[in-house]
Amino acid sequence: MVGGAILRKLQRRQQSGEAIELITHTRAEMDLTDQAQVQSFMRAQRPDIVILAAARVGGIYANNTYPADFIYENLMIECNVIHQAFAAGVTRLLQLGSSCIYPRETAQPMRETALLTGPLEPTNEPYAIAKIAGIKLCESYNRQHGVDYRSVMPTNLYGPGDNFHPENSHVLPALIRRFHEAQRDGLDEIMIWGTGKPRREFLYVDDMADASLFVLDLPRDVYEVNTHPMMSHVNVGIGRDISIAELAATVARVIGFTGRITYDRSKPDGTMKKLMDVSRLTEMGWQARIGLEDGIQQTYAWFLRQSDTELRER
Repeated sequence: MVGGAILRKLQRRQQSGEAIELITHTRAEMDLTDQAQVQSFMRAQRPDIVILAAARVGGIYANNTYPADFIYENLMIECNVIHQAFAAGVTRLLQLGSSCIYPRETAQPMRETALLTGPLEPTNEPYAIAKIAGIKLCESYNRQHGVDYRSVMPTNLYGPGDNFHPENSHVLPALIRRFHEAQRDGLDEIMIWGTGKPRREFLYVDDMADASLFVLDLPRDVYEVNTHPMMSHVNVGIGRDISIAELAATVARVIGFTGRITYDRSKPDGTMKKLMDVSRLTEMGWQARIGLEDGIQQTYAWFLRQSDTELRER
């Protein structure tokens, strides 16, 4: 999802006359967990800049069900891409992480300096540890080799290209699918996991792509002035959160579902509050532009187009 959004923005730069050569491989063309494949690609292509947006991601159910897959695949992707980029002479790299890197009980909103100051949320600890390792890889290569490897830590992302799987998706696309199917099937009630009280922050994927390129393009001295010398990451978000209950009501309104929303309190809530402190990025000169309801409307329109396409292809 986010890789596709970044690629679209870079393609628009190309079309406007900027001298950019884009080098991409699909998952089918290259397995990023395979060291030999990544090494061969980097040696052959010799890119000047690398953007690492690939990851194994999912919601609470997926993280709880496949913890070994989440930690292994993400560690392997980061180790292979970051090290082989360095071996191929890449001096500028941007890798995307996640807000789950911060401790479960950290002060809100979460500042970059909260990293490694307390225990993680158990439901996604393996994934979080892998993403923390990616940050530390970048910091370590910067310290030892003087390269410029940066990390951006987005809040919860959503938008066109999201995963709408009924079990393995994140909360917002999962709600879009469930409310859509309930509306389609004429249901008068939807049950949601947890209490509805946890609060989350959501960032539209095109805003994330814009922020990623903004951070990547910052002159090194400007970037380093605004970050800790031993801390290569910066938060990306909108600086506002919403309860899951409020989110569900917003999705229902966009889709037109007027039935009852209930909650299965036997299911886990996860972290009760996750709000990013985005003051560093704001001071650098970037702010999100797309509001939540507008973003959900655009995402739902994309979902409907995909659903129509799939039906026509059957």
